[in-house]
Amino acid sequence: MSTAAPAENALDPAVNPELYETMRIRRSIAFLIDVVAITVLMVIASVIVFVLGVVTLGLGWLLYFILWPAVAILYYVIAFASGLPRTPGMAFTGIELRMWYGDRPDLLISLAHPILFYLSVTFLTPFIVLVSLLTARKRLAHDIVLNTVVVDSAAMRRIL
Repeated sequence: MSTAAPAENALDPAVNPELYETMRIRRSIAFLIDVVAITVLMVIASVIVFVLGVVTLGLGWLLYFILWPAVAILYYVIAFASGLPRTPGMAFTGIELRMWYGDRPDLLISLAHPILFYLSVTFLTPFIVLVSLLTARKRLAHDIVLNTVVVDSAAMRRIL
């Protein structure tokens, strides 16, 4: 697999609009699939923390305060850092995360992306959807901050 950046302007929606077709709906479906997967992992992690709390006489139960964000962020970081720039939900819908110039995200971006996503969803939900409606690349607020785009995987392979 090549990680080379595509030719200049290759990710421009005016040059290759197929990269961004149906992106909002596909991204929404991918998010829902990932939420289900994270929920399953949360249940498993909750049972482990419960047992840990019993063994440590209640001290382990303090992990419940950070459990949801930790599981969600680890899910995204492991998915993005695995070599494929997508989560299982993104893979199912045929989309992937790239830097605005086409490279795969590095570990720092893989960590920052879900953190900024969850912070922006928590505090700015209507705003991030509005941003998506106003940008040609259908980017969300955290994508703009991190200089990332979500593109169609098959179309991206044709460009590379």
